[in-house]
Amino acid sequence: MKLKSNDAKGIACILVAALGFALMTFFVRLSGDVPTMEKAFFRNAFAAVIAFVALVRSEDKFKIGKGNFKYIFLRCLFGTTGLLCNFYAIDHLPLADANMLNKLSPFFAILASIPILKEKPTKIDIMTTIIAFLGVVLIARPAGGVSIIPALCGVWGGAGAGIAYTFVRLLGRRSERTSIIVLCFSIFSCMLSSPFMILDFKPMLWWQLGCLVLAGIFAAVAQFSITSAYKFAPARKIGVFDNTQVVFSALLGIVFLAEVPEPLSVAGYIIIIGMAVFRWYWNLTHEREQTAN
Repeated sequence: MKLKSNDAKGIACILVAALGFALMTFFVRLSGDVPTMEKAFFRNAFAAVIAFVALVRSEDKFKIGKGNFKYIFLRCLFGTTGLLCNFYAIDHLPLADANMLNKLSPFFAILASIPILKEKPTKIDIMTTIIAFLGVVLIARPAGGVSIIPALCGVWGGAGAGIAYTFVRLLGRRSERTSIIVLCFSIFSCMLSSPFMILDFKPMLWWQLGCLVLAGIFAAVAQFSITSAYKFAPARKIGVFDNTQVVFSALLGIVFLAEVPEPLSVAGYIIIIGMAVFRWYWNLTHEREQTAN
């Protein structure tokens, strides 16, 4: 099947986003023993600067669409709590495990879309979501050597991201600009993390600050890329390619951090990615059948 031009652009953008998020988590991990809240603050501070510059150069500046503020707030709330939990998981789990748990976001987005977007999930959506959570059990291994707290934080990282992206979809329908969403999210995250950062501030070495600057830059690139991706093409056509982040993260972990995934973790990756691929293929096939009829 040939890709349409917009589909190809969407896939290219989502691959850039996947690499950007993988590099973000890699540099967050590489920054070492900096407290989680401090990492979150500096990561979002640099992303906010990039979004701020983009808005200053835009025609409408900082204008927010009518009636969109409450949805932006909810996107910020769920996105920030998910981000903080994801950072905690990154610090306490193998890099690929933490990223794989974060990749549960599409399945949580299915659940969130029921009340937020009034979308009714199909039987396939429900089945793949349940099976994907079996993959989570293999990665978390509650009875094994992995602490359940970081694993649960990783799961909420995926849940928060999934709910946040559902609000991003809603804001997209309401024609809200990408730069506004990114700026509000970054500022909200900085405001929420700053009191905790001040109470537990740890002076950073120059290379640690450099790692967090790079994390912020790659995070901004990823946020703009993934938002652009879903403007070019719907999630059912390109969402599966977001799972390449786990591949990028696993390679970074193996090469630079000497992290070799556990066999059960690999089985969990296969189940979760397999369900994502299955949903993607089923949606495309079902769409072609409906078009033919």
